[in-house]
Amino acid sequence: MKKLTFLIYHKDYDQFLHDLRDLGLVHVVENKTNKEQSAQLDAFNSQWKKLTDAKKLLEKQIDKKNPLEENPVDVQKGFGLPAMIEKIQEERSTLVQQLQVAKRERDALMPWGNFDPENITRLKEAGHYLDFFVVPAREYKPEWEELYNAVVINTIGSKTYFLTVTERENVAREINQETVKIPEVSLEQLNQLVGDLNEKITAKDEELRQLAADLPSVKAAIQELELDIHYTSVVVSADQVADDKVMLLQGWAPEQNQQEISNYLESKNVYYEMADPQPEDDVPIQFKNNKFTKLFEPIAEMYMLPTYNEIDLTPYFAPFYMIFFGLALGDIGYGLFLFLVATTVRILKKDSLGKELRGILMLVQILGASAFFCGLLTGGFFGFQIYDINLPFFQKLKDGVYLDNNQMFVLSLILGVVQIMFGMALKVFNRAKQFGFMYSLSTIGWFVLLASFIVAYLLKNVFPMFGIAHLVVMGLAGILIFFFNSPGKNPFLNFGLGLWDAYNMATGLLGDVLSYVRLFALGLSGGILASVFNSLAVGMSPDGNVIIGTIVTVLIFAVGHALTIFMNTLGAIVHPMRLTFVEFYKNSEFTGGGKKYNPFKK
Repeated sequence: MKKLTFLIYHKDYDQFLHDLRDLGLVHVVENKTNKEQSAQLDAFNSQWKKLTDAKKLLEKQIDKKNPLEENPVDVQKGFGLPAMIEKIQEERSTLVQQLQVAKRERDALMPWGNFDPENITRLKEAGHYLDFFVVPAREYKPEWEELYNAVVINTIGSKTYFLTVTERENVAREINQETVKIPEVSLEQLNQLVGDLNEKITAKDEELRQLAADLPSVKAAIQELELDIHYTSVVVSADQVADDKVMLLQGWAPEQNQQEISNYLESKNVYYEMADPQPEDDVPIQFKNNKFTKLFEPIAEMYMLPTYNEIDLTPYFAPFYMIFFGLALGDIGYGLFLFLVATTVRILKKDSLGKELRGILMLVQILGASAFFCGLLTGGFFGFQIYDINLPFFQKLKDGVYLDNNQMFVLSLILGVVQIMFGMALKVFNRAKQFGFMYSLSTIGWFVLLASFIVAYLLKNVFPMFGIAHLVVMGLAGILIFFFNSPGKNPFLNFGLGLWDAYNMATGLLGDVLSYVRLFALGLSGGILASVFNSLAVGMSPDGNVIIGTIVTVLIFAVGHALTIFMNTLGAIVHPMRLTFVEFYKNSEFTGGGKKYNPFKK
């Protein structure tokens, strides 16, 4: 990367940014303080939230079985849709509240039946007062019928609904009961009101559904607003100098584009400086990987990007991740299934797939192929054991590649040792690149020490363990470990730090290696689960009816293996990630925290 510094006269700043965006190669260093204080950005972000909320709501309105024909894209209409949606929702909310009130009044009036409230008013004008009461059935007194002309209207459950007809007020005080307030409309009118309100709410729901036809306009408005947000973020990132007459802006660009950028900026008469990054600079990174390892970049980005001075570990963990996925899934049939599904989608959707989705499907193909070949080690095929088939081809294949459980367990540990040792080798190069060769000597000592035990175990006759040659190597490695772990410091301090490092290494390495047993355990448990579903499919099939028995068998087999493929594939994705991001990254001394190169462009 090259560091770019621009000085622009304030009246030319807007035109300069448009030219810089047209160039599309410069990663602008954004000023977080200025962004937080920008009222324009706050307004844009508020508008963006409203648009995205509107988009989510309209997406929920889409009827997949009966989709609406989409309206032509109108960006201005897209910007106006959140207000339209808000208005419809407010009106609908008011209608819902009115409906709740109407339902409560209807429910309160329903035990009294349908009558015209105006009749009560006429009776009152004629000197007859009607009072409505609700009491527990056991508290109702028949003598009220003689004293107050009480009439029982309804009895529901343990409650009695009755009214009194008298020529005086305050009957409630005489019978020591509270009156019930009756709505001023009839039950028929309330039913009509409830029906009308439901129809109006349905109409508002239909209005929202019809707005889903303008979803492309909302998406276009969001895209345009995001361009404005990005542009404004760059606008406010410049510092004003020379009495606010000059704008100072900084950015980064790939070294390979240096000449192209220089030619363009000189053609625009822009003053700029180009320099190499300094150690204290926060430099954005741009991956440079081949076609194979580029497929694994999304996995690397899920954790953390390397800093500018670090080694990109993506090319180094990619082959391991592929193998680990295959061992964790560990089934010929499952691997073949993933490969065929990804291949079919790539063929059928060839013209409509984006670049990122094509890469993901290709990664699925590679991981599926890995699961297929790793499945040959154990012979599992949808829970069945192919090496139990007495055919020459399978028996010959078994003799060549089959590994039993003990051998698979050992293989997992061996792979763990290989990846950890490989990570330590990368740590040597990483330290040498970042701090200098002297800072990598301690790690070289650990690598040599551990490698010596491996060589002594494998070549017992040539390089016996704890023989003279082995002791000499251990001694040299010990010197590097205990006296070169912190170059330039006091030897006694180095020795103390070396002891602490030795303690951490001794306690951490065993746990790191044993973590790789999960590869064997996942493959074994997945195979057992698949075989259980096979047994259920056969065992639960009813006897006597071949057709029903076949349907039950196929159904259990399909559902069972669908669940198994989902769970096993999820485990085969997550656990190799854990081994990569914890064991491998730790032993490679990966620090991370880098940010991705994101050029200012449309």
